[in-house]
Amino acid sequence: MINRDFLMGFVSGTVVGAVGYRLYEQNGGQLQRLVQPNQSFRSVQGAGAPSYQPSVEELVAQKERLEDMIAELQVQ
Repeated sequence: MINRDFLMGFVSGTVVGAVGYRLYEQNGGQLQRLVQPNQSFRSVQGAGAPSYQPSVEELVAQKERLEDMIAELQVQ
């Protein structure tokens, strides 16, 4: 027979997994942006590898975006 503790653990795990999957689906875009690096800032190490130097405007825009993200997290 199935133990009651096992059954409760199984049900709890299923519920947590379903809620996690739902949150992932709702916030998939944000997660992908966090996981995938910005293509313009990617550089490859090695001899003769091209390096990208962002402009001041790009860096300021990146800084503002990060400050907005930090402010949103602090409100939560």
